[in-house]
Amino acid sequence: MLLKESITIENFEDKKFKIKLIGSEKDTEAAFTHYLHNYKKGVSHFYKPDALEHVKNFFEYKFPDEKISKVVAEEALQYLIFQQEDVPFPAPKNPGFKFIDLFAGIGGFRLAFQNLKGKCVFTSEWDRYSKQTYQANFGEVPFGDITKKATKDYIPDGFDVLCAGFPCQAFSIAGKRGGFEDTRGTLFFDVAEIIKKKKPKAIFLENVKGLRSHDKGKTLATILNVLREDLGYFVPEPQVMNAKEFGVPQNRERVFIVGFRKDLKVTEFEYPKPIKKKYTLEDILESETVSVKYYLSETYVNTLRNHKARHASKGNGFGYEIIPNNGTANAVVCGGMGRERNLVYDFRLKDFKPITHIIGEVNREGIRKMTPREWARLQGFPDDFKIVVSDAQAYKQFGNSVAVPAIQATAKKIIEKLNAI
Repeated sequence: MLLKESITIENFEDKKFKIKLIGSEKDTEAAFTHYLHNYKKGVSHFYKPDALEHVKNFFEYKFPDEKISKVVAEEALQYLIFQQEDVPFPAPKNPGFKFIDLFAGIGGFRLAFQNLKGKCVFTSEWDRYSKQTYQANFGEVPFGDITKKATKDYIPDGFDVLCAGFPCQAFSIAGKRGGFEDTRGTLFFDVAEIIKKKKPKAIFLENVKGLRSHDKGKTLATILNVLREDLGYFVPEPQVMNAKEFGVPQNRERVFIVGFRKDLKVTEFEYPKPIKKKYTLEDILESETVSVKYYLSETYVNTLRNHKARHASKGNGFGYEIIPNNGTANAVVCGGMGRERNLVYDFRLKDFKPITHIIGEVNREGIRKMTPREWARLQGFPDDFKIVVSDAQAYKQFGNSVAVPAIQATAKKIIEKLNAI
């Protein structure tokens, strides 16, 4: 090794390299992890300068009295390529295509595309807790705010598919058509800007079912106009896909938008058909006795019943719901009602002593919330997917995620179409 005697390789025991550039827009930590996972994939040069800077920053932080040369940083970086820790979901060794993952969350799109032998060459996500989960499972730290030019500048050329589950936002519709310029100030504009610059072969966008009626249909109409007319993509009519039809017992409807660059001469695309086998809640429930912390207090159960009764007296169907074992869960979403509309009966608990600060006694009716792992299964995440955050954050992350089986079924159709060109 060329490292100075006082700077030995043992100093790499801190695998996370949590060194930030204060006051800089550079995301050297994300660049560092992206470089390690892409050094053989033809895109490493996009990340190497800042990856080197990250390693150099690390040594300068550890050894403030030493002058760290570029040679030392280079040698350390090459060493680390072969010292990566194993991650639960590594990229395929011989990928068949490349994709990028925008608004990545905890990696639902990535799981689906990796299962089809795809290699993720760029990912972005702004939520700090989602980044922790993403890194724990894929070994990469996502880049941050995709609205910033500095973040967009990290995106490599030459990838095949752009994936994005962007938020639903209203457009100004300043012009008569509702085109590219009218989407400024929204996150779709940033997606469109990346598509315009990088020109991927295919795009796969996901959004809530309400996108179809949002702003009286103007939002979706503008999105389709931008993709078809301004950006030059063949985009068939978007389709509402339900997770329960693709291998998970969750009634979750989402709009899928698929597109192909027009020069590829793709003129038709068929979304996947529902699978024949149907799953029920029993297929995803915990096999072992669940902690008492997931059981509702008697006080809380009564509050939910009174709340539901008040709405029922007004003719509303709003309120909690207990899903039978042979039933299908409601959509898992952020917020309390995502859990309260997916309660279950579970009579295995023997010790009713509370381990959290609840009001009243633990109910004896067997009523509990689903666990974060059960929510993960409802979204199609495998059991070896690591949950490294608090329960509150885990519910939020899985509620915000995509249903992996529905994404993967559609992604398979996209890749089949690209392979046929």
